Amino acid sequence: MSDFSSPDWFTEQCDNTGSAFSLRIEHKVVEKQSPFQKVEIYKTTDFGYLMVIDGCTMVSSRENFLYHEMMSHPALFTHPNPKNVVIIGGGDCGTLREVLKHSSVESVHQIDIDKLVTEMALEYFPELCDKNDDPRAHILFADGIKYMQDALPESIDVIIVDSTDPIGPGEGLFNHAFYTSCLKALRSDGILVQQSESPILHQKLMKEMRDAMTDVGFSAVQTIPFPQPIYPSGYWSCTLAKKNGEFGVFRKQDAKAFEQLVEYYSAETHQAAMKLPRFLAKVL
Repeated sequence: MSDFSSPDWFTEQCDNTGSAFSLRIEHKVVEKQSPFQKVEIYKTTDFGYLMVIDGCTMVSSRENFLYHEMMSHPALFTHPNPKNVVIIGGGDCGTLREVLKHSSVESVHQIDIDKLVTEMALEYFPELCDKNDDPRAHILFADGIKYMQDALPESIDVIIVDSTDPIGPGEGLFNHAFYTSCLKALRSDGILVQQSESPILHQKLMKEMRDAMTDVGFSAVQTIPFPQPIYPSGYWSCTLAKKNGEFGVFRKQDAKAFEQLVEYYSAETHQAAMKLPRFLAKVL
């Protein structure tokens, strides 16, 4: 029986949820401290490289496509014609890569507060960064909250909040003030999408997020669950908020034609994910 406290395993222990998650490792590759957070890279035996921020698993070589695809494509295919996209966070650049697969997109501004995350991704996850030099990509290292406060009214089609958990640098991205800034910056058919934690472990936070989005004036919200093996509970989510109108219609034929470019997302996956599981619908 394995000893998960041994140096052969990286374990993220979540005391507040009574759970833990482990990956077997070969060794720690590097550890660096930025002004904002500690970033570590491990070489695992079965998941490739693993990035850990402040003790929390962030991304691995093996399964990151699940998160990045579901953070990007449901929102982009729900929007009728996304041209200008902003990513808040997303320093590993995987979400940026997915957004730039859409030919309609004319510009993507990625704003992450911590340059170290992107430097680590460039070295250990180069496959996530292969679109960084796309002329449509604009990578900025700045405060995403202030960026949205200063954004021009009705200037953005889709805002993707690819943030860490609501602690430390990510804390200010989960409140009424931030959602108000996003609502103002979106065009009339705009969509906000934000990672919204585990449907199993974080239902209270998910409900608070959805209520706050509705309180500031978004007309409809939709939470989308998806598998995410290296995050607590193995089951994660993002929540979409529409500035105007309701959910239900998306560009299904465009999504079908797109399927050769992705590994998990599909038109059928999109439709299924928009139907909340019964246990979650009861609490949200």
